[in-house]
Amino acid sequence: MTTKKLWLSLALVMASSFAVLIFFGNDIYRKAPPIPAKVVSETGEVLFTGQDIKDGQNVWQSIGGQTVGSIWGHGAYIAPDWTADYLHRESLAMLTALAEKDGKVYSSLPSEEQLVYKDRMKRDLRSNTFNAAENTITYSASRAKVFHELAAYYTKLFMSDPSFSVLRNQYAIQEGAIKDPERMRLMTTFFAWSTWVCISERPDGTHVTYTNNWPNDELVGNVPSASLHLWSGFSVLLLLGCIALLVLYHVRNKEDEHVDLPTADPLRNMQPTPSMKAVLKYIWIVSILILVQMLAGIITAHYGVEGQGFYGIPLDKFLPQSISRSWHVQLAIFWIATSWLATGLYMGPAISGHEPRYQKLGVNVLFVALIIVVGGSLTGQWLGVMQKLGLVDNFLWGHQGYEYIELGRIWQILLLIGLVLWLVLMLRALLPALKKKDESRHLLTLFVIASVAIAVFYAAGLMYSRQTHLAIAEYWRWWVVHLWVEGFFEVFATVVSAFLFCRLGLLRMQSATISVLFSTIVFLAGGILGTFHHVYFSATPVAVLALGATFSALEIVPLVLIGYEAYHNYTLSKSTPWIKAYKWPIYCFIAICFWNFLGAGIFGFAINPPIALYYIQGLNTTAVHGHAALFGVYGILGIGLMLFVLRGLYPDHHWNEKLIGTAFWMINIGLLVMVTVSMLPIGIMQGIASIQHGYWYARSAEFMQTPTMQTLRWLRVPGDILLATGELLLVAFIIGLKTGWSLKDKR
Repeated sequence: MTTKKLWLSLALVMASSFAVLIFFGNDIYRKAPPIPAKVVSETGEVLFTGQDIKDGQNVWQSIGGQTVGSIWGHGAYIAPDWTADYLHRESLAMLTALAEKDGKVYSSLPSEEQLVYKDRMKRDLRSNTFNAAENTITYSASRAKVFHELAAYYTKLFMSDPSFSVLRNQYAIQEGAIKDPERMRLMTTFFAWSTWVCISERPDGTHVTYTNNWPNDELVGNVPSASLHLWSGFSVLLLLGCIALLVLYHVRNKEDEHVDLPTADPLRNMQPTPSMKAVLKYIWIVSILILVQMLAGIITAHYGVEGQGFYGIPLDKFLPQSISRSWHVQLAIFWIATSWLATGLYMGPAISGHEPRYQKLGVNVLFVALIIVVGGSLTGQWLGVMQKLGLVDNFLWGHQGYEYIELGRIWQILLLIGLVLWLVLMLRALLPALKKKDESRHLLTLFVIASVAIAVFYAAGLMYSRQTHLAIAEYWRWWVVHLWVEGFFEVFATVVSAFLFCRLGLLRMQSATISVLFSTIVFLAGGILGTFHHVYFSATPVAVLALGATFSALEIVPLVLIGYEAYHNYTLSKSTPWIKAYKWPIYCFIAICFWNFLGAGIFGFAINPPIALYYIQGLNTTAVHGHAALFGVYGILGIGLMLFVLRGLYPDHHWNEKLIGTAFWMINIGLLVMVTVSMLPIGIMQGIASIQHGYWYARSAEFMQTPTMQTLRWLRVPGDILLATGELLLVAFIIGLKTGWSLKDKR
């Protein structure tokens, strides 16, 4: 296929995919579950208002939101999913209330009569009582009574009732997480409404709830719908068919690459420009962020076995789980993104051979801006969760409550401005190269497109406001998490690695261009619309589920040939004597192939089909995929890119192979042990519990605090130690390049 046809194909894929993504995004807006003006009992009592629901959502966000349990399956893993927990408690309390209304004790009734009350309870809960004309939801008298009971229950849990201290510890919720009774009242209304969404059938007569019958709980009639089975089966068949087509294409178009390898390192005598040298401080800050993120991860993992302390230290009084987890996730995004942005700033002048005026100043200004955003956003999150900010100020400066974009809106805007500044710096450096009409222009153009996308697509996180409907906010959140992090950063990394190999003389520019363009087309063909697989059960229409299942399956297709890519990279690392200087950056690319296949491929597809995710969304199987894919692929890629930059900044000496080699292997082995020995078995056992007893049970303290689960959590320690030691050695190696202990004899 010619380069021109590939460009046309890429344009067609992107235009059509985004058109569909936006069209059905509009469908999510139109069909979002209603937030009524008020919720009333059948006797006319106003239980709560629509404004209460919106304010309650803000209260939930202020305590950490998706870092304290989850809503609709999205969030953290120690505390329950509040919608599943509320729904099951509501159903049990409803059975008691309905029987009491008839002067009976439900638990004492014979099974035949209990079935009658179960049927009445199901009909009561599943009936969609929203009246569009009056903009109200009506609760039965029994349900209204249960609402007040559950409000009292959650008030005791989230405030400081001594009788709930054990349960708070098991959920890793600090004492007095909410201090204001009015805020507590508001949050219970948000829990009630988000649960109403899970159990109320859509008004279209399909007998399926707004969340596609999620969470599974047979007691209330939430069982998999036909569409889940249909589109799961279709996605698997489509995957198999597309794999066959890709393998056929690869076999028919495979050409043996014959490259006359340079006799010496082509980059050996490249003189770094002032702005390229200024990038070194970015790598230093990445090293610091890695260590802080590692420490936050250790604390967060320990909260799983000691919910309010750290080996007896009452750490939750000033660093609760919701903060440590927020920092752990946010710092991962910060250091990975910073390593990639630093590589871009380094590569710009390296590719063009041009150092624009004031480029170093721009790099330094961006660095200061980065420090301000990182420090300010982490401080704001702490202030928000510790309930030291009002609800509006919390949204602006504190904790937004949404995983991966926890930082307050002001910090979000400042980060976007920083990304735009980074883009300007990149374009200034690349402009002379863009004007040339040589064979590198196609790859360079794709590099620019990926850079523009990195800066622009983060703006999707600004498309929702403080009180935006949760279903709509989730849609835009996944634009950031999926398209920004998993999408265009992937394209950027592919282009950068191709440029590196071409500059080293290991690949021909023409073949690299065709390979990268084709890979980008295949990846984005599934990746853009694959965004929808994250929102199967986030109160979205069935059409979104169908598209998400279909196209997310295509994301797995390119990973089939990942072994060939790994072998190719390994061959390059052995191709010529001087390439040994780049051994560990190339080994990082080989490791990425492994983690892409295992983390994104196997672990990712395991939770991808709708019928699978129906049972295991938000269980530790999600954490398995998240750690293996985010750190295993993007984190190690960031490390590999940093090592390439460091090789260019310290070109004169061989490296301390023992130090960097030990760090590399300990990081990868530690991650593998952590994921497979602890997190994966926990996730599998939770999945079995969810299928057998319901999703609520798989997330409950009753199940998660069993001796077996506690033992499995402690089994994470060996992997954590290996991984942490590897990261410490990596940072020691980076420091040693400056002090000299990481340098050996001259090359």
